Amino acid sequence: MSKEVSYPQDEPNFNVALALSLVIFGFDGIEFQVLTVPSSYSPFKGALILPSKYLTEKDELLLSARKLFEGIVGEQNEITIEQLRAFGGVYRHPNGRVVNVPHYALVKKVDFRNSKWLEFGLKWYPVKMVPDLAYDHNEVVEYALERLKRRVKRRPVGFHLLSEEFTLGQLQNLYESALGKKFDRRNFRKKLFNTTLIIDLEKAADGIEKGQKKGSKLYKFNSAEYDKMKIQGYDFLF
Repeated sequence: MSKEVSYPQDEPNFNVALALSLVIFGFDGIEFQVLTVPSSYSPFKGALILPSKYLTEKDELLLSARKLFEGIVGEQNEITIEQLRAFGGVYRHPNGRVVNVPHYALVKKVDFRNSKWLEFGLKWYPVKMVPDLAYDHNEVVEYALERLKRRVKRRPVGFHLLSEEFTLGQLQNLYESALGKKFDRRNFRKKLFNTTLIIDLEKAADGIEKGQKKGSKLYKFNSAEYDKMKIQGYDFLF
């Protein structure tokens, strides 16, 4: 005879808070960076954290992430925001049980409202030099980086991170920084040219923008090909 299984019927405990954090990745032409902000709440008031907010019972997750993003960056025509896994360690928040549902987003740094940096104390850090963050936000950043690596291998994310006109050196910097590895310059370009993802603009860079070498050829992304790859995916492996 099989043992009878009892399903727990405990009364729900609603004394649990829900929070949302946003890992915003930017690219400055040389390396990936993460945006931080000083915390406004105790017990870590003033300590660096990821941009975050507490949610109410009516707040939808992705919409809240989008509003948080646009409150910092401003409205964007196309936003890459993806939900990560929940971080629900029992003691991750000293003031009580708070479950964090972080998202990550990609942004062109040139699109930022500079006034927000002064108003909220926003600051970029290279992904390899992110300082100690309050709560478990360093763990959140590491998880988001792994998600970014997988996306870079399967989706052409450069549209969200590079200027409209860029050099191949900047594009290689993007992939090397995202994946944490160096590529052979000749092999990288050979595999890139085997796609139809970029268009030669037949003009040279002035070297003003970070990561651009003066005289290097400028390219732009092929929008039609990008839209196709965004849906179908591709293997851009080195």
